Amino acid sequence: MTSQRIVILISGRGSNMEAIVRGCAQEHWPAQVAAVIANRADAPGLLFARAHGIATAVVEHGVHASRAAFDAALADAIDAHAPDLVALAGFMRILGPAFVERYEQRLLNIHPSLLPAFPGLHTHRRALEAGCKVSGATVHFVTAALDHGPIVLQSVVPLRPDDTEDTLAARVLTSEHRIYPLAVSWFVRGQLRIEHGIVRHTEGAAQSLVC
Repeated sequence: MTSQRIVILISGRGSNMEAIVRGCAQEHWPAQVAAVIANRADAPGLLFARAHGIATAVVEHGVHASRAAFDAALADAIDAHAPDLVALAGFMRILGPAFVERYEQRLLNIHPSLLPAFPGLHTHRRALEAGCKVSGATVHFVTAALDHGPIVLQSVVPLRPDDTEDTLAARVLTSEHRIYPLAVSWFVRGQLRIEHGIVRHTEGAAQSLVC
């Protein structure tokens, strides 16, 4: 299989980026992380990427006059690395419809809830306030609708009676570090197909994990 090229977008530490980089190297995926791109020059994840010999770039959102101008500059930076897959890993910018369409079915994101429940921010607080018995995280293909799109893989994290936002967030993040690399590995191995908006694993692998 031809080696797939992955570009990862971050805004901060990029712990999910780190998990993907390590998974790719340790599990010998037919892929390489070609670049890590941040919208902040001080994103700590850039240091990790450089230390691992990965190309980096910064596209500062604040210097662009509009979201469309930022999206265009970001797309140019991404396309310089000819990616087969673009993975959002804590990338804290909303991307416009034209950008999303440009990378249709090759743009992945991870969100810290069991989508379609609790899109947007403060997911752990909202899950606790709603009295949910489980929470988790969702890897999905990105569409123009915020935190929506065909679901690839979900983690299921039981809530505990004494959970706080912080304790729940920590366990969900640990589960993210398991499912995001797994989902990316499925993509680069050609094991995903989308039928009528539903993602199927071609070999029938379970698409949910209890963590």
